[in-house]
This record gives sequence, structure tokens and C-alpha cells, in this order.
Amino acid sequence: MQIESIALVLRPRSVWEGCDLGVRLLQSWLRPVFACHLAVVLPWFALCLASGWLARWLPALLIWLGKPWIDRTILFALSRALFGAVTGPSDLWAARRAVWLAGLWRTLTLQRLSASRAFLQPILQLEGLSGAALRTRVRQLAERHRSVARATTLAFVSAELALVLSLLALDLWLAPRSWRLGWNLSASALRSAVSVPISVMYGASVAFLEPFYVAAGFGMYVNRRVELEAWDIEQEFRRAFA
Repeated sequence: MQIESIALVLRPRSVWEGCDLGVRLLQSWLRPVFACHLAVVLPWFALCLASGWLARWLPALLIWLGKPWIDRTILFALSRALFGAVTGPSDLWAARRAVWLAGLWRTLTLQRLSASRAFLQPILQLEGLSGAALRTRVRQLAERHRSVARATTLAFVSAELALVLSLLALDLWLAPRSWRLGWNLSASALRSAVSVPISVMYGASVAFLEPFYVAAGFGMYVNRRVELEAWDIEQEFRRAFA
């Protein structure tokens, strides 16, 4: 780890401040991170929406299942931004095997079911560990942090739901009176809730919020390593004697 290359001022922070640190990092590198993110997420969502002719509920389910895989691209761009490196789609394509294929099975199964995935994903993706070493590392870093990681997931799930409901309300308010998609308290409302337009709204919410969720988890991860490995002290010594 090249501490001297980190483009942040490191200091001891609380866990929640670590979340803020990750979000501020994303805000500083918003354009390159979103460029990589959208280059992956838009084609993926198009494929998911194309499955709507098989079943109306399938696009939303595929989008939900693919979120941990989408997170890998965001995390790749953020991990490079931590060291001041701009990441473009060409850099992402050059590292496509490591970003998109490494650990794919675990990403789509165990990580999908984990309520702490934003915090655990950097350990799995960036440290290159496996087996007993990985389990030991997860226990070491996640100690006393799982509750905050789960609370962060819950907060973003709530924000995602609120955004989807806001888009639904906007659709209702702006739609002509003659075209209301049959919204009422009946079986037709349930059928509409799993239709392709709803999947589009859900996909838009995921595309907007997911980078912030990943950034919050990455900030917690960086803060935890600062706490355990005294990165802040090492950074000050390196700057003092540079």
C-alpha cells in the first residue's frame, strides 16, 4: 500500500464519518466514476428490460440481483480515485477480467444476500485473499462495524424506495387524465407494479444511488484500515520527511 500516494488527509474518524469520507471522495471524482458506472449499467439495464417479454416481473428482479456485480465497477473507479488516478472506460476495459469476472459466483450469491456488502466488497475485491485468510481478514475488519454497515444498507434501501415512489407519484401527477395506467386499489394495481415502466423507474433509482452506497462502504473500509494500521501516522511521517 503506497500511503504517500493517497489523495486524502487521513485522520482517525468515527464509522459514520468514514461513510461521509467515501461520499466526499465520490463527489470529488463524480464525473469519471459515473462515466465508468453508466458505461456498464446502461447496457446491463437494457438487457434486463429486454427480458420483460418473458415475464413482467423479471427485469426488476435481474436488476436487483445484478447490483453487487455493478458495484465492482464503481469500487474499481473509487479505489483508483483514492490515489488520485482518473479512471475512464478504457481503463475499465483493460481490467475487465479482474473487475467483472473475478469472484463472480460469490458476488451474485453470498454478496447479494449480505446486508453488509458495501463494507465487505472492498475486502473481497481489492485485497485478493481467499479461504481462511479471507475469513480472518473479514472478522478483523468487520469487528464492531457490521451494525453500521447494515444500517447504511437499510438507509439506502429506504432512499431507493422513496425515489421509486417519487417517480411513480410524478408519473401519476403528470399523466393525462385519460391515461392513468389503471392505478387503483385493485388487482390491476398489482399487475402495474411489476410492469416494465416500474422496472425503468427502479433501474433509474439504482443507477443514481448505487455509487453513493458503494462510496459509503468504501469510506468505512478505508477508515477501518486507518484505524487498524495507523495510516494517518505513516502519512504524516512521510510528508514530514519527504
